[in-house]
Amino acid sequence: MMSRAQVVYLQLCVLVTTLTGAVFAVMKYAMKSSDPFAVANHPLQPYMLSAHVLVAPLLVFGFGWVFANHIWPGFASGIARKRKSGLWSMAAIVPMVLSGYLLQVSTADATRQAMAIAHWVSSALFAGGYVIHLVTKKAARASRQPSPSAPLDDV
Repeated sequence: MMSRAQVVYLQLCVLVTTLTGAVFAVMKYAMKSSDPFAVANHPLQPYMLSAHVLVAPLLVFGFGWVFANHIWPGFASGIARKRKSGLWSMAAIVPMVLSGYLLQVSTADATRQAMAIAHWVSSALFAGGYVIHLVTKKAARASRQPSPSAPLDDV
């Protein structure tokens, strides 16, 4: 079971890392500078990339922090088979992290392109799985709560 500190830390890191990555992607791939010699499509693009690169290791730390008491026990006990969203998220962590680090050190264009694609696909799988994991957890928790109109057992 995760502590409240772990839940808050992980959710904040996922949120900030996902937002900085998504905003950077929009700036890089969806915007075009009017200056044909511009290196960046938006003046804040380098800062958004820097923010993403700086906050991502905090998320990796968060994964390590919750691995022993949430990720691995859920996987090893078989609960994960019931929560496919957790399996998708867990499976996407390694390729997401590796491609993110390799993207920073790759110099060949083909390698950088491959790492960028791998990073976007694995990040999208992780983020989607993580959101579904949170939503299905709330739905499962709500279904376990007795409804207000349900008759109470005799005491």
